[in-house]
Amino acid sequence: MPPANTPATRAPVSTAPGQTPQHRVAAPPTANRTTDRFQVKREAILAVAAEEFNRHGLKGVTLASVAERVGLQKASVSYYHRRKEDLAADCMLQAIAAMQGVVQAALTQPSPAQRIHAFLRGQAALLADMATGRRGALVSFQEVRALAPPHGDRVAEAYNSLFRSLRQCLPSDPGWQHAHRNARTHLLQTLANGMHTWIDRYEPDDYGHAADALADLLLGGLAAQPQAWRAPAMPELPALRAAPAQADGSEVREAFLRAATALVNEQGFRGASVSAISARLHLTKGSFYHHHASKDELIAQCFARSFDVIRQTQLQAMAQTPSGWERLVTSTCALVRFQLSEAGPLLRSSARSALAEGARHDPIQRGNQLTERFGLFIVDGMREGAIRPVDASLAAQQVAAMVNAAASLRNWVGDVGVDDAVPLYAQPLFTGILTPP
Repeated sequence: MPPANTPATRAPVSTAPGQTPQHRVAAPPTANRTTDRFQVKREAILAVAAEEFNRHGLKGVTLASVAERVGLQKASVSYYHRRKEDLAADCMLQAIAAMQGVVQAALTQPSPAQRIHAFLRGQAALLADMATGRRGALVSFQEVRALAPPHGDRVAEAYNSLFRSLRQCLPSDPGWQHAHRNARTHLLQTLANGMHTWIDRYEPDDYGHAADALADLLLGGLAAQPQAWRAPAMPELPALRAAPAQADGSEVREAFLRAATALVNEQGFRGASVSAISARLHLTKGSFYHHHASKDELIAQCFARSFDVIRQTQLQAMAQTPSGWERLVTSTCALVRFQLSEAGPLLRSSARSALAEGARHDPIQRGNQLTERFGLFIVDGMREGAIRPVDASLAAQQVAAMVNAAASLRNWVGDVGVDDAVPLYAQPLFTGILTPP
């Protein structure tokens, strides 16, 4: 098997009778053809595997299932990737490399605004190429932290390099501290990564227009008067407080929900084993099974808890604030704070891939419904003149994505506190990502 990136060897040459050296004909480049066939088959395997990982998550994919879709025997796939983890790592590295190419092209633009616009346009073009079959599928980054070493180390290093490259799209002015640039880069990358969840509502020919709308929203912010930004006083929202201790064991069940949610967010479904969840609470596996029948059941309960927190926060913001703008800002900022509080976090939406296919409908539907409520707040805010004219549904997707990814903000701004999260990370979506800190 020739390595995928081995330089082609020089083919031997022969001289037919009567020919001069100038008439020598090179033998067929066998090494090149062999290498090309290897690469074509490898690309086909990666494209199918990416689709499988996106649909079923790392947990639900096997080399045999990938081989069946490609039309090969499992042994043939194992020839390229000995273990599923090898295949998953290569899929993720391929996706990171593709986005790195988009970033590098964007960095040729002269200004931060142009670079951000070009980056989102390039991401949309990449998704359009996948939608039309001009290139194979790429794996999403939803389980980029789920791989154990050494695969996880390679993927994390490449992803961190991508993050540093994307950070160069932002201004390098002295007023922009490291925390500002990292938090806003995380926001930018979050919204770009999330494009695959909503952009298929459009025709592939219109993906570029959708990217333009997203760039306008992100650069201009949601607020009609960004310069007048004042974070509203946060009303007391009981849904965001940690549950009081109870004698019926509910406190222990709540602790399991918080621990499982945090571990799934950090390490994916596979990394959040029953042993790991129990160990985080200094409890035994027996205690886990005393309160939960299985890990699958626990993850379903984690979703239910997260949706309930979002719903109650939205409803209480509606009851306690008079305008769409205040409802939007109050609820989203409260949820961002919750993500970093002792009561948090919320379960990342990407964990839905860990559920059995038959169990995914309700979480997807509930997530969409709660996102649409953000859209209703935005429509009210536009009617009131506090929010500038935007595509309310598109904007609601970005608000929900921002809240969803707040759980991982400390991966990029390690010492960020609950009180810092709103000005560093949430506010730029309302006032514009390039608004001076």
